[in-house]
Amino acid sequence: MSTLLLRLVGSMQSWGTTSRFDQRDTGKEPSKSGVIGLLAAALGIDRENWTDLEPLTRLSMGVRHDRPGVPKKDYQTAGCAKTDTIIKADGSQAKDGGVVSQRYYLADACFLVGLEGENDTLLKRIHAALQNPVWTLALGRKSYVPSEPIWINDGLQDAPLMDVMARWPWIAMQRKWEQYPEKLLISCESSDGTGVLKMDQPLSSFAERHFGSRFVRSEWILFPQEVAHVPA
Repeated sequence: MSTLLLRLVGSMQSWGTTSRFDQRDTGKEPSKSGVIGLLAAALGIDRENWTDLEPLTRLSMGVRHDRPGVPKKDYQTAGCAKTDTIIKADGSQAKDGGVVSQRYYLADACFLVGLEGENDTLLKRIHAALQNPVWTLALGRKSYVPSEPIWINDGLQDAPLMDVMARWPWIAMQRKWEQYPEKLLISCESSDGTGVLKMDQPLSSFAERHFGSRFVRSEWILFPQEVAHVPA
């Protein structure tokens, strides 16, 4: 069993699973559908291509909260001026007050994501693609770009997910005013049906947008003594 690590660090991240129309949510950690979408962008898999996407969905995912981030809300409007015209879904025009959109995100978050699987060839392909992606990589939304490389030089490890994530150096950069945390939270997929139910398991291409359930169990681990060096 091998594990591939990803570094998800950015000033803004959004990992929504229940967004509808003008309300855009975010979870407290990267969603599996969001991470699979990121991998698909790196590999150049079209949003209608389920054949190449399906093997990615069979990977087991874990998330370590190296810096949980702060939930924030971005207030956006469209067509709210008296002279603005809104184009509705049916193509007609409306001048009835515009649209207000509430968009939630995580500020200043750092996550170490692990993907575990038995297909070493697939993990090697993903690892190479993250270093030289086909399409631009983003942290949940196209405008939320990573502030550090997602690719980790020696991030492909020949060991189980929990073992790798428990010993991997802390990826967040320490600030002068903060101390190292004593513990870190890890959330991993549960194979025995225990934990929190999440509806972010892709069941079809992203064009069709069908998602199923998976269980995620969280636990605390001791803070790893090392701190990772981030390449320029």
